[in-house]
Amino acid sequence: MAANPDTLNNPMINFTLDGEEVSAFADETILQTAKRHNKEIPHLCYKEGLRADGNCRACVVEVEGERTLAPSCCRMPTDGMNVQTSSERAVKSQKMVLELLKSDMPKQGESPYTLESELDLWVKKLQVGEPRFESRAQPAADLSHPAIAVNMDACIQCTRCLRACREEQMNDVIGFANRGAHAEIVFDIADPMAASSCVACGECVQACPTGALMPANNVGLEIADKTVNSTCPYCGVGCLIKYHVKDDKILYTEGRDGDTNKFRLCVKGRYGFNYIHNPLRLTKPLIRRDGVAKTTELLDPNDLDTVFREASWDEALDIAAGGLKKIRDEKGKKALAGLGSAKGSNEEAYLFQKLIRTGFGSNNVDHCTRLCHASSVVALLECLGSGAVSNPVEDVKLAEVVIIIGSNPTVNHPVGATFMKNATTTGTKIILIDPNRTAIAKYATHHLAFRPDTDVALLNGIMHVILDEGLQNDDYIKKHTEDFEFMQQHLKDYSP
Repeated sequence: MAANPDTLNNPMINFTLDGEEVSAFADETILQTAKRHNKEIPHLCYKEGLRADGNCRACVVEVEGERTLAPSCCRMPTDGMNVQTSSERAVKSQKMVLELLKSDMPKQGESPYTLESELDLWVKKLQVGEPRFESRAQPAADLSHPAIAVNMDACIQCTRCLRACREEQMNDVIGFANRGAHAEIVFDIADPMAASSCVACGECVQACPTGALMPANNVGLEIADKTVNSTCPYCGVGCLIKYHVKDDKILYTEGRDGDTNKFRLCVKGRYGFNYIHNPLRLTKPLIRRDGVAKTTELLDPNDLDTVFREASWDEALDIAAGGLKKIRDEKGKKALAGLGSAKGSNEEAYLFQKLIRTGFGSNNVDHCTRLCHASSVVALLECLGSGAVSNPVEDVKLAEVVIIIGSNPTVNHPVGATFMKNATTTGTKIILIDPNRTAIAKYATHHLAFRPDTDVALLNGIMHVILDEGLQNDDYIKKHTEDFEFMQQHLKDYSP
């Protein structure tokens, strides 16, 4: 596990791990240090990226001089400590925990919901036999949700799903109900999952170690041929994803540890890939059949063969190029234009505009994003020198105050919104400026619900107060701005 950059300069902690002298970073637990030194300790409630909870006790280790075994997932090492991860006493306890947890699984050998159960993995590695204990009463499956299957008979109450939902995505849907042997994971107030406030981000599915929460299409019972690392094609957050592929079809998707998402995904990134395998998707070029005239009637996607015929890429490109050249030669260069796609990469956008400008000889090239971002890009260029993102979204945690205006992050950039929500737990204040009470308002210190079309007046009023009360940074203004006196004069008329 990568160390926290904030603690890299702190002194290392030296201790003995299974007879070997090792060093730990200041913020590392025994389990994290062991993983970094390629030493295996069974663990189920711990997952990288989530807060350590220490409730499953599968990761206990023996610390010399201590009466009780210590959970390695939440125990920090100290200088000179002597830790045994595979002593007779530690292994006996680890195996007992795994046997007890396994006894509550469905009685079909391995979990019937996934072939990659972490519990089954550790049971095999530690050679735990058939459980000697009675199983608890098994709850019925909840298959009400279109994307997520809930099989609580495979739940070990490790709370990974709860922490992923409450502390990572901060949707606060999953919780505990009842106590002791009657404790259970519930959604909202014990609602069926489909009736709950779940937004289907699937973070709980990715966190679950046993298959109690799985995609609803039984993909857990299939073994992928390969995994493909990629980037989510939807919004501009740029989440890193991993596709699990079998027979050239995507089974399911997981988030990767990228600077933009830290393993997280939203409903679009996790489940929005069915269009790839849709039978109506065009996968080959189509050319209009000879003698079939164009009409204003809508085409039936199931009856394209009567209007078009399949063609090779070479034939289709030759026809398209010939038609474009004909228009250019007969109508002039300005008769041609190109509209780029927001789904393409920066490199593809560059090549596209190069094709239009050099191949067509036309400057009529545009991009769909201009309709909503022309003004913001110009503002960024003028203020920051770059018309692009200046910082990763996670940096909101470094800010004392974050102002959100003209944006609905929980809808448009859900993963980015999770970092904003996370930041409020460490002291960052959010000020929401929006006529509507969007979902992020729940986490805002203030919500300024201005009347539509008065946003500019509101911002001018805020700047008026800043100057009137002397709250501005004069040194920054002197070094980094121009014509400030003109703006100062302009703002005098905007007293709130």
